[in-house]
Amino acid sequence: MKLQHSMHWLCAAGAALLVAACGGGGSSEPAPAPEPTPVPIDSATNRIEPFDPSLLRALRSADPASHAAGRAPRATPVRLGPLAAPALQSLQKKAAPNQGAGMRQQIGLARAVTATASSPGLRDQLQWSPTERGTQRAAISFEAQGAQGVRLGLLVRALPAGATLRFYAQAGEAVFEVSGQDVLGTIARNLQAGDSGDAAHTYWSPDFGGAETTLELELPASADLAQLDIAVPTLSHFFVSPDRVAQSSLTKVGEAGACNIDVSCRPEYSSESRSVARLLFVENGTTFLCTGTLLNDTQSSTTPYFLTAHHCISTQSVASSVTTDWFYRSAACNSSEVNAGAQRLNGGATLLYAQAATDTAFMRLNAAPPAGIVFAGSYYGAVNEGAYTAGIHHPEGDLQKLSEGSVKQFDNCTLEACQVSTQQDGRFLTVGWDVGTVESGSSGSGLFLPIGSKRYVVGQLLGGSASCQNPSGYDHYGRYDLAFQAALKNWLKPAP
Repeated sequence: MKLQHSMHWLCAAGAALLVAACGGGGSSEPAPAPEPTPVPIDSATNRIEPFDPSLLRALRSADPASHAAGRAPRATPVRLGPLAAPALQSLQKKAAPNQGAGMRQQIGLARAVTATASSPGLRDQLQWSPTERGTQRAAISFEAQGAQGVRLGLLVRALPAGATLRFYAQAGEAVFEVSGQDVLGTIARNLQAGDSGDAAHTYWSPDFGGAETTLELELPASADLAQLDIAVPTLSHFFVSPDRVAQSSLTKVGEAGACNIDVSCRPEYSSESRSVARLLFVENGTTFLCTGTLLNDTQSSTTPYFLTAHHCISTQSVASSVTTDWFYRSAACNSSEVNAGAQRLNGGATLLYAQAATDTAFMRLNAAPPAGIVFAGSYYGAVNEGAYTAGIHHPEGDLQKLSEGSVKQFDNCTLEACQVSTQQDGRFLTVGWDVGTVESGSSGSGLFLPIGSKRYVVGQLLGGSASCQNPSGYDHYGRYDLAFQAALKNWLKPAP
């Protein structure tokens, strides 16, 4: 999201600040959260400490998807042609780095799939074969020529009992397996959250980094195929790879590299870096990038609570499409090589709290994050003007970067405008950077406040005007303390 304003407008008391809306949301503005009680900055009673499970060996790494079932011998091909060159160039230009901060980064668009748009159409494509386990299976291969990634949007109305779904690329080894029961559970969560229509009934597959994704179905041999009511009317075609969106082959991004700090060059931020993930999600077939932070609770329960921005994730249906990339940083200081330990986590998330007033989205990931992560600490007391802060984020979906600055003032912001406010009434922390900046794809990233030798989350990014070309611009972070008092404490610090 891009807030178009200059520094002198921000400093003018009462001035309305123009904001270019970035989409998302759609819910009505709730009542403002309760005001925090001012407390000393060093008060230990208003903190949740960070937690590194590796120090206690308390966290199991997620089990990989089973490969034992093998793959269907044949997959019916469904092919879409390439995007027209003018349309592709226009989309890549939109994906290129821009002068604003905080916009969720678009990397894919919806494409209709006529052949499987209806349940009968999909069933006609399936060629079932028996297995040694007394089941039957069939597969369909979807290819969008020229795509840098493909996510399938499965419109699910009914699945026979005992169904298993697998997703993979014909040319790859990775397999993502999910039970039909879990798929229906995802749909049920969407509906229970109040979502409706096809969006609520859509289950989004992972992507496998290429132009092709295969859907494999395995059912009991006795299953009634008439109960298989699914279709794939839409796929999300990545017109640029998440890993290449910031590369200079698309646009001149050397300018961003000149002011952003490679987090690998600052080992003192290693703990915070391991709590931050790149976030990919699908909304109406369009794929976006944002950033989020894994949060600890007072019990250090290792429940994967995840904080990002409301303008990134505002409905359960979108949360269900979430994938997260962990340890996505450089292999060494100022290296363009990706850290060998980078891992993707599929499975979506359960949206627990969505609040436009502070641009807060709070989720629980449905799968355990990989070994080596850190659950970030958080501070829910008052943050003072002048407090030194740091942001860790994925600008343009790029490798993790670091920005450092301080709180300049307090504001009230919507997707359209910001208004200078006070510490008592402002719902956003306004930050000016000393080094680094934030860009598209940084949305939702956490703002860290140092207290003693540790750092604590105090907000998540809405947007702003700062950039490498406008280093004096300001950026706005939704206040974590307000969201915590309004709702997050119910999960992070539950009453005895």
